[in-house]
Amino acid sequence: MNKIILMGRLTRDPEVRYTQGANPMAVARYSLAVDRKFKHDGGITTDFFHIVAFGNRADFSEKYLRKGMKMLIVGRVQTGYYDNKDGIKVPFFEVVVEEQEFAESKNAVKSGEAQTGLGGGANEGGTHGYRSNTESANGAERYRNRDSYWERVSLWN
Repeated sequence: MNKIILMGRLTRDPEVRYTQGANPMAVARYSLAVDRKFKHDGGITTDFFHIVAFGNRADFSEKYLRKGMKMLIVGRVQTGYYDNKDGIKVPFFEVVVEEQEFAESKNAVKSGEAQTGLGGGANEGGTHGYRSNTESANGAERYRNRDSYWERVSLWN
């Protein structure tokens, strides 16, 4: 069984593109920051996941999801390799959305009770804004470097 359940905050607005062909399909991509339950060296450790949604799920993402929103994602893991600029095979890992739900109320977001950054709220020991710990920064950098792959992947051709 290939199933993953994540709850975290969007690190950026979804980027939506459309496949070419007789029946173009929407493809949305965004990142999700998920705090681990335990603390490492007194700080919260955050994992970053690349999320991809197709069809109606992509349309939903484009219309309703924004950076900082807390979401619950159910999906499957997809892995593979791509060739970087130097011709080196680089592995990738992403989550393909099967279900996506809001993890906080719209009223909480509007009233300012919800945190607009990443990770837990102030009562959970989180900080407002982005994490500065080394693991989180390195994880985000790995994913930023991988984004160029999607500019070349045949899905967009």
